[in-house]
Amino acid sequence: MNELAQRLGEYRGEIITSIVETGAMLGWSLLAAVLVGLPMGTGMYLARRGGPQERGWLYAGLNGFVNVVRSVPFLLFVVALIPFTRWAVGTSFGTTAAAVPLSFVAVALYARWVEQTLVDVPRDTVELADSLGANTFQLVTRFLYPEARSGLVLSMTTVTISMISYSTIMGVVGGGGVGDFAIRYGYQRYEYDIMYVTIAVIVVLVMLIQTFGTRLSMAIDHRSR
Repeated sequence: MNELAQRLGEYRGEIITSIVETGAMLGWSLLAAVLVGLPMGTGMYLARRGGPQERGWLYAGLNGFVNVVRSVPFLLFVVALIPFTRWAVGTSFGTTAAAVPLSFVAVALYARWVEQTLVDVPRDTVELADSLGANTFQLVTRFLYPEARSGLVLSMTTVTISMISYSTIMGVVGGGGVGDFAIRYGYQRYEYDIMYVTIAVIVVLVMLIQTFGTRLSMAIDHRSR
């Protein structure tokens, strides 16, 4: 045990760096999920068949994007996106480059969750907004989002946990992160105890995020009051 603690101390700098890299990748991808995925999912809900603002062509386009991104194996998606990543951020290597494919996936995942969450909003809410003369913006911000806020938080929690899992693959493009640390310093150097400790840290982190997201969702759920 003392030997493990000593070796962890030796790797302290690398561990801190890997945590910062994971945080950066998560931060950018989740920001993209909120800024792009939330309105995209909302647009899919509004434009879907039977939706408040049915637009078949719009739904087909957004839904097609989400399906394509979600259906391609992530490692292949990362490689296929290298030319776009290089064009967008000037490089295809490093943490910033790794955030690009992660952001695409986060947007697609959250957009789908947002759509499904809004579908679960009672139809009476939409009818009430319509009877009060609410426009589309008011329908979304004053009726749909307040009614669905608990589900939206849970959806973001799920996406966050998924991004932690996806980020472990980003060592392929030099993205680093906790998962890459576990592979390089644990598996490739045959220091399996280091790898298992890293896995345990990731598991604890996921459990904390899930617990926080669940409690926050319950706290803002008007149905539980």
